[in-house]
Amino acid sequence: MKKKVLSIFLVMALVLTMLTGCGGGSSTPSESSSGDSENTLTVWAWDKAFNIYAMEEAEKIYQADHPEFDLEISEVSWNDVQTKLGTIVGSGQYDQLPDILLMQDFAYQKYVITYPDLFLDLTDSGVDYSQFAAGKVSASVVDGKNYGVPFDNGTGIAAYRTDILEQAGYTIEDLTDIDWNRFIEIGKDVYAKTGYSLMSVQAASSDIIYQMLQSAGVSTWNEDGSVNFTDNEVLKQCIEIYKEMADANVMQIVNSWDEYIATFTSGKACGTLNGCWIMASIQTAEDTAGKWAITNYPSLPGVAGATNYTNQGGSTWAVTQNCKNVDLAIDFLNSTFAGSTELYDTILPGAGALATWLPASESDVYAEPQEFYGGQQVYTLLSDYSSKVPAVNLGVYYTEANTALYTLLANVVAGADIDSELQTAKETVEFKMQ
Repeated sequence: MKKKVLSIFLVMALVLTMLTGCGGGSSTPSESSSGDSENTLTVWAWDKAFNIYAMEEAEKIYQADHPEFDLEISEVSWNDVQTKLGTIVGSGQYDQLPDILLMQDFAYQKYVITYPDLFLDLTDSGVDYSQFAAGKVSASVVDGKNYGVPFDNGTGIAAYRTDILEQAGYTIEDLTDIDWNRFIEIGKDVYAKTGYSLMSVQAASSDIIYQMLQSAGVSTWNEDGSVNFTDNEVLKQCIEIYKEMADANVMQIVNSWDEYIATFTSGKACGTLNGCWIMASIQTAEDTAGKWAITNYPSLPGVAGATNYTNQGGSTWAVTQNCKNVDLAIDFLNSTFAGSTELYDTILPGAGALATWLPASESDVYAEPQEFYGGQQVYTLLSDYSSKVPAVNLGVYYTEANTALYTLLANVVAGADIDSELQTAKETVEFKMQ
């Protein structure tokens, strides 16, 4: 009887182990086959059509020279990544971590600083960070050390319907290399002549403010990590521009993401300013193919160091301190995401994944004209933009600052005083930091 009970217990334990897997939780493994443990890496990422697709293509490329290599990829949403990391660190069960995981850029520094035993320092790993866009690299740098391998590109673009601009007497060249004063001037004229705004934003977002700030290399944080709101004249200028655009119908403010997309795919905005990943949404309006063009971002007038280049969003690969084969993980990432033109040639048309690894822009694939954008070589253009984005400190408490700022923007548009709102926003963030 005792032997029978013991056998049942062992079978149940084996089944439980098979169900939970290396990463645990409810993540969904990809269809990668299981190789031998010395040549296998585990990965967490979200979005099968984008990030996981890119990782699977990287696996194939690495396998060409390392046929025994294997990835075990689990699909884990960004929300679940955050939950899992908190649980694992809180319990001290670091063996539940994968070898490699994907991190949102805006959260990277917070996790490195808050959980110093989480990610490996890759500064001396052999990854050539000079071959990535500086503005992208900075997201995963803490105290001068590199903690990640950059992946997708969030380079800021200004995309416009050229047919609507033409109705008002403008071309894409008229909106290239301009500042926000000129943007507003053109926007007022376009609205008066066509009824279209030049752009739109979501109400519950301050992304446009962060884009403006990064274009000038300005942060919402001081060097000591304190909140840089009330004495930040550039931030105040950005808020003034935001209100002026809203008041003059140069910019529409809508409530939801779906409404935002609809403004420029079927509504009354003739353009959008966002990370280049927004192109996938632009291209859903198939009836407007050939009527779009892309150019760079307006610069902040009168600000030293202001440029026409910025960034919005993106993610980076991390190697965890739990990694069982650090040399293999680093060589894999260095040979693919930090070293393979073939990879980026594959995932650009396959998923629209634009590289921040600069040598990729020299590929013939990147130079192909895109008929949707009137024959522009948009990917070559965006790679050039990416190389010019100023680096900026997004801060450990980026999410808290972002929330405080979009509350501020709503109040300012409704008529509140900017200085008093900045003071309130500062106090709100400082409270949350405690």
